Amino acid sequence: IKTIPISDPLYEQEIALRERVLLESVGLDIDSSRAMFPGREESCEHFVAVFDHPKGERVVGTATLLAPSDDEPFAKVMQVCVDEQRQGEGIGAKLMIAIEARAFGELEHPGLYCHAQIVAMPFYEKLGWDTASDIFLEAGIEHKRMQISAPKPAETSEKR
Repeated sequence: IKTIPISDPLYEQEIALRERVLLESVGLDIDSSRAMFPGREESCEHFVAVFDHPKGERVVGTATLLAPSDDEPFAKVMQVCVDEQRQGEGIGAKLMIAIEARAFGELEHPGLYCHAQIVAMPFYEKLGWDTASDIFLEAGIEHKRMQISAPKPAETSEKR
């Protein structure tokens, strides 16, 4: 798992994967997504799971992280997807662990949230995320807000 800038050659593979797994089913592509949310793509950190292939690195999973805003203290995880042929191998969990480590470690965010499709909720629940909303529609698909708070620092007590 690594983070890449949008100038990285792997970004094209990231976009192709997101379009194939997430966007096409709701009638979107990256250009229409960018038009709907100007500047968001450039504002996100892009995480990719990469497989070493004889013909070069291949992106097999991806997720993005958007920093908190003035009206939302938690950072947002978006566009989490894994190549259909590689699902069930733990790639998605590794992506989420990397995002949590970055968000709660170096960035010190108080929490993370996402808009999880109903079918994806068990994935987040296994990772310790909680449901934080009723069902809502996004891109014509039922979702719920899922979130997780940063771990509390271990309390230390001095023994006297």
